[in-house]
Amino acid sequence: MVSDSPLVTRWPAHALAFGSGFAYFLAFPGMDLWPLSFMALVPLIVALRGASVGRATASGWVAGFTMTVFGFYWLNDMLKTFSGFPAPLCLLFVAILSAYQAGRMALCGWLYARAERRGWPPGLVFAAAFAASEQVFPLLFPWTYAATVHQIPILLQLAELGGPILVVLVLVAANLVLAAPLLAWLERRTTKHATAGPRARAAAHIERGRHVARWAALVVAALLYGALRIPQVDAMVKAAPKATVGVVQANMSLFGKRLNKAEGLHRHLQLTRQLREAGPLDLVVWSETSVMSAVPEERAGQVLADRVTSRLGVPAIVGAVLYRPVEGPRRYVLYNSGLLANANGEICPTCRYDKHYLLAFGEYLPFGDSFPILYDWSPNSGQFSPGTSFRPLPLGDREIALFICYEDILPAFVNRIVNEGSPDLLVNMTNDAWFGDSTEPWIHFALAKFRAIEHRRYLVRSTNSGVSGFIDPVGRTVRHGGTFREEAFATEIAWLRSPTPFALLGNSPWWLVAALVFAGGFRTNPRVIRAMRSVREPPDGQAATTKARQVRREARRRASPAFQTQDETPAAKRRSSPALEEATDPAENDPPNGPDPAADGSDDPSGKQGRE
Repeated sequence: MVSDSPLVTRWPAHALAFGSGFAYFLAFPGMDLWPLSFMALVPLIVALRGASVGRATASGWVAGFTMTVFGFYWLNDMLKTFSGFPAPLCLLFVAILSAYQAGRMALCGWLYARAERRGWPPGLVFAAAFAASEQVFPLLFPWTYAATVHQIPILLQLAELGGPILVVLVLVAANLVLAAPLLAWLERRTTKHATAGPRARAAAHIERGRHVARWAALVVAALLYGALRIPQVDAMVKAAPKATVGVVQANMSLFGKRLNKAEGLHRHLQLTRQLREAGPLDLVVWSETSVMSAVPEERAGQVLADRVTSRLGVPAIVGAVLYRPVEGPRRYVLYNSGLLANANGEICPTCRYDKHYLLAFGEYLPFGDSFPILYDWSPNSGQFSPGTSFRPLPLGDREIALFICYEDILPAFVNRIVNEGSPDLLVNMTNDAWFGDSTEPWIHFALAKFRAIEHRRYLVRSTNSGVSGFIDPVGRTVRHGGTFREEAFATEIAWLRSPTPFALLGNSPWWLVAALVFAGGFRTNPRVIRAMRSVREPPDGQAATTKARQVRREARRRASPAFQTQDETPAAKRRSSPALEEATDPAENDPPNGPDPAADGSDDPSGKQGRE
């Protein structure tokens, strides 16, 4: 049923939003209290119901800021370590960044309130607004609510159809189901429901039950889909050709990598030798910038083959820093690259991938090209340039889609790489030592899992300090290492090429959802328009604006299915709605456009209301 006014007042609403944000944080990877994901949004749903646009936006922002400031606490240490800024300034930057990232939930609240006040169904609007905010709001450190259930593969399988956002909608549906009894209890306390007739209350109860049943059906459908698809994908994996892949985690500190480059190379070579001694290998993957000594771009293949890959005796993907001399104050540009060598150590001209999405403050400074003095103020920040190629890397008759650092948490970006060729394997090399021994490596690992499901391929992650591991095509963690420890391990993977709907459509359906919910915020529900036509416009005068609002509220009430099934007489309806009674000429109950359909039962096919 459409709510005409907020169910809770301002400060309790913000307190509920804070509770949602904190529960969101607790459910998120790193804390991993995943059952909270089914109820974390309930307080926010209550806080937003019937709220004004301004209040709903503010409540959404409170929820987002709470989640971000707790969930991304590790940003403070990262900024202190690598920017060189004093602690108070780092705290200020974290607060500003958290305030900005909270804008995603603020956008959700804004979209929801605008569309709800236009008479669109609140539950549907909340789900669409939540999905739209995940899709359209640009984040410096992206995340998704779907990551809260990364340990529950049966819930993740819908990602091959619609990516993480479709999984998000299942979780939103579960929250709407749990929110329904609380919303019903709060709505029963309002005057409107207290004065409604018994059949009207029963109709409202039935309508609410139907909504709950629909959302519950979505959750059940997701579980059934997962139960069906997991064995199918497992059978596909069993029939596919296999390979043994090893990962090397050297655990070099960030400054240690820069100051003792030879030690980093020595560790990678030694750990690779241990993997080879343990059994046959088809491929080994090193971490991001595992070869720290900068190599000239035009001779990178030959130099790395001579120094590194020819000594491995196994096909390998290694991380390297390449440079190209340029004119101007910078004198050179740097590339964070991954290069693929065959068993002989040879690196072909097309066996190179350069990182596209660079880490702010670590690999570049925002506005640093426009204001070079910023690099003098932040001497530990790099000056890297983004890559341009999206092609997978060739290895014999196989192809490997490579992405570096947090590119593996960007669904649209990985989708583009996969669609540039026909990769058999997904590989990510990263270095999360930037963030210390915090929850960030585990968050990163959890977010990356969705790429394996979206494309039904194995995902191999090799990191400098953790979390390295293997994810199978249904999102299960086959094996993973720890954080900040030196280790190497190998696992059997399957070479797979399996097209999926998400690979074809990407996020385009969610752009459509975002457009629709945005349009809903500016276009009134036609049912409300029809109901408004049955109510006489208020007279001109000082109170006209207030009475117009009352009329619109009454129109939204009339537009609800519960109202259409009421057995009250027209007079009883007016008595239960003072706004309508005041806004209607007592001497003439018919509106200017003709008789009131609610009065003669024309909205009721049986004519029962008119006869009563």
